Amino acid sequence: QVQLVESGGGSVQAGDSLRLSCAASGRTFSQCAMGWFRQAPGKEREFVAAINWNGGSTYYADFVKGRFAISRDNAKNTVYLEMNSLKPEDTGVYFCAARPGFNTVMNLKLQYNYWGQGTQVTVSA
Repeated sequence: QVQLVESGGGSVQAGDSLRLSCAASGRTFSQCAMGWFRQAPGKEREFVAAINWNGGSTYYADFVKGRFAISRDNAKNTVYLEMNSLKPEDTGVYFCAARPGFNTVMNLKLQYNYWGQGTQVTVSA
């Protein structure tokens, strides 16, 4: 079992920055691939970014490339999502997800076993 708790969401203006955190407990975090997804009202949950178990590989959705950065600190059992140049279309609930194992980066919801409850990000124009 892996328990995930997201934090860092909030209401900001377009162009602002936020850093989301996802704290993990339970199974060995350092052996998990991690991902961030988001879900806007009335839309499907979509992939945002992923990082492999040791941080050596990352992968991003096209719509966040150059603006968002995923990172992890295995000593703190935490994965981060640094979000810059935020746009109104970035509004949604952001979820982190975990997949135990020394896997590469993954961008499909079904590839992840554990999910957090989400943190709301609202970007106003």
